[in-house]
Amino acid sequence: MALSPFKFLQEVRQETNKVTWPTRRETMITTIMVFVMVALASIFFFASDQLIRYLVTFLLGIH
Repeated sequence: MALSPFKFLQEVRQETNKVTWPTRRETMITTIMVFVMVALASIFFFASDQLIRYLVTFLLGIH
């Protein structure tokens, strides 16, 4: 079942017309949400790392 390149491009164009593209506002809100979540995850992992470091140094008696 071989398709011609023209037919393929025609079908691709039809499919991209069906896509619901996000608005500029939706893109900005989503981007801000991603940055907020990255900041929260960074704070969480930093705090977890410091707690584990403290516990390990306490248990092993390392100063």
